[in-house]
Amino acid sequence: MEDGFNVALEPLVCRQPPLSSPRPRTLLCHDMMGGYLEDRFIQGSEVQNPYSFYHWQYIDIFVYFSHHTVTIPPVCWTNAAHRHGVCVLGTFITEWQEGGRLCEAFLAGDEPSFQAVADRLVQIAQFFRFDGWLINIENSLTPAAVRNTPLFLQYLTAQLHQQVPGGLVLWYDSVVQSGQLKWQDELNDQNRVFFDSCDGFFTNYNWREDHLQRMVAQAGERLADVYVGVDVFARSNVVGGRFDTDKSLELIRKHGFSAALFAPGWVYECLEKRDFFQNQDKFWRLLERFLSTHSICSLPFVTSFCLGLGTRRVCYGKEQAVGPWYHPSAQETQPLFGEHKLAGDSRGWVKTHCCLTDAWHGGSSLLLRGLIPPEVDSVAVRLFSLHIPVPPKVFLSMVYKFEGSTDVQVALELTTGDASSCHVGGMLVLNETGSRHSPRPLRVPPTRLARWASSCGQQLSGGWIQRCYEVNLHGCLLQDLLVSFSRPPGSREEENFICRLGEIQVVDASSLLAPLPRVQNVTISQIRWLPLITGSEGLPTRLLLSCTLHWSYLLLRARCFRIHCWKLTGSSSAAESPETEKPTFLGLAFANQYRVVDLAVEAAGFGQDGRVEFLVEPVPREGFPVPQAEWGKAVLLFSVPQ
Repeated sequence: MEDGFNVALEPLVCRQPPLSSPRPRTLLCHDMMGGYLEDRFIQGSEVQNPYSFYHWQYIDIFVYFSHHTVTIPPVCWTNAAHRHGVCVLGTFITEWQEGGRLCEAFLAGDEPSFQAVADRLVQIAQFFRFDGWLINIENSLTPAAVRNTPLFLQYLTAQLHQQVPGGLVLWYDSVVQSGQLKWQDELNDQNRVFFDSCDGFFTNYNWREDHLQRMVAQAGERLADVYVGVDVFARSNVVGGRFDTDKSLELIRKHGFSAALFAPGWVYECLEKRDFFQNQDKFWRLLERFLSTHSICSLPFVTSFCLGLGTRRVCYGKEQAVGPWYHPSAQETQPLFGEHKLAGDSRGWVKTHCCLTDAWHGGSSLLLRGLIPPEVDSVAVRLFSLHIPVPPKVFLSMVYKFEGSTDVQVALELTTGDASSCHVGGMLVLNETGSRHSPRPLRVPPTRLARWASSCGQQLSGGWIQRCYEVNLHGCLLQDLLVSFSRPPGSREEENFICRLGEIQVVDASSLLAPLPRVQNVTISQIRWLPLITGSEGLPTRLLLSCTLHWSYLLLRARCFRIHCWKLTGSSSAAESPETEKPTFLGLAFANQYRVVDLAVEAAGFGQDGRVEFLVEPVPREGFPVPQAEWGKAVLLFSVPQ
């Protein structure tokens, strides 16, 4: 119960359409090179070219799969998925002879035995804040064990629904009702009893279209609860796979089923690492026409487009650290990737890509390349699908910069639903139906919102520019967030452009007026010292310090926490040390605690105190920087043992 480091910070955010809607869904089953590689480092790691998944808008369910009996999804994956509204399942798997013995031990006995296992699985999901389980029995079962298996599934599903809102239990197509291990590649009378006992059925991969045709009658009204398995590696006798996975999806959707994409890490494991982002975008672009695009449903909506990795760390345009890093919990909400072409004969287009070479905040930005042909005035690309009932006043912000000199203009655009009752103020109407609008930039932000909008319209660090907008709406539903690029007035030349987006914010104005909670009660525990360099008298001159920081803060108000330190000697405090301009950045925390590991500090001399100050900077969900005077602080004094 003390394992708070592995508890997900991010609640499962609302999005449309919800998982419960009667439509085909998309499940992604993550099986990466055996699992638990760099993602086991919960405070991040230094990794060159790690795997990253960022096409979350198309996904409904994320399963973290491995061959451990109980696989708890790494907290970084739960944080990233929940931030995008995707529910996360762990895996309960038994295999081979050892799995058979385990199943016999808990399934072949009496009711309290299998209920005890189910209760623990529910408690694990509840405590670590993920959403349920894929149950995968890959060994034969005795008659007594298989007789209890539907009862085990029913009890687990009922308890999970009660304790974990929106919880799911899925069954993998392996054992049949006789207890024999015999994959069916379909839902049929041999395995239907398991489907009837839980939330869904994940088929094996060697199906053909006649399997799908037979399943339509078997599934009845629960078509969407059948997840037809697709092995992206295309092993054995399968339809599609690899860059032909769209052939699998086309057949699955033709018959109205959900899809379960297994091991989409194929693009990383089997193809050139240097081309990973291009290959991943290509893979999902081929599937896009068979996938639902999900919509963001709540404010504040803030993203810096950070993938949770990079070759350096940047904080509001200022470089903070150089070197590779990987921290999937730090992945921000990702946009729709791909290419938008103008309708008709026009040659205009805009493409979106991940960009690791520059960032405003984090490790990456969004690169937009495009062309405005002579026959049109502008091109636009939809970055986010929204479904947000809008408060009366909304503030928007965009941080961007162009590559090279250009006269092309960039602007945010919105589309609104409920046009008949929607009243819009402060925006230009861009189309005849009145649903697409261009907000007017704020010239002078309101003084009461200075902490959020202090840099509006200004040139920022690193050559970035921030543009802010105020939108007055009544009875409206925000539906899309677009970025448009327009040619300079009077020009009829073909215009090429390369633009980077560093951040987008959409914030309820009233939330910016609410006071922020303070970081309180910062404590230091589990302290360990190790000598690093020893001087001529046998005393260490440098030490390695490890310790754990804890603090109090209302987690629902924070995106994360940034941890810093001052390392000082003597009795001076940070405020009295003009030679030290800024504290050292240590890392990010996605809980109310952080483990400092092997921090090098100068040893204290005789009769002198050493001093380390730790600073905890909250990062609000509204996305503005908090002044250092409002950070939490704890001081550690140390001296030479007598």
